[in-house]
Amino acid sequence: MIWQGRSRRKPSGGFYRKARKKRKYELGREQVETLIGERKVKKVRVRGGNYKLKLFAEKYANVYDPKQGKVIRAEIESVVENPAHVHYARRNVITKGAIISTSIGKAKVTNRPSQEGVVNAVLIE
Repeated sequence: MIWQGRSRRKPSGGFYRKARKKRKYELGREQVETLIGERKVKKVRVRGGNYKLKLFAEKYANVYDPKQGKVIRAEIESVVENPAHVHYARRNVITKGAIISTSIGKAKVTNRPSQEGVVNAVLIE
């Protein structure tokens, strides 16, 4: 269980005394690391009765080609670079900002796949 309420520690290092218990709206969830492979999605109910599609694995990406002005469904080959974490590239973890190698060239991921259930990217090469 991840709690996203106020920290128990003061900037000085001392403790704040709790004035109340944890609230349901302060709860968070474990992050999902989207990998390359057969599509695997889980539907999760979130605050307000809405749903998020947690993407665990995906084989294809919607790649926008600025020269043609078209979106092409391309197969993801590997993760070339990922600024989110040093080891994400070699583990093939897809996050926003990651540079992926696709069947039509290199592309930069423009959305958050683990929260939207789809991989969108823009062609850079």
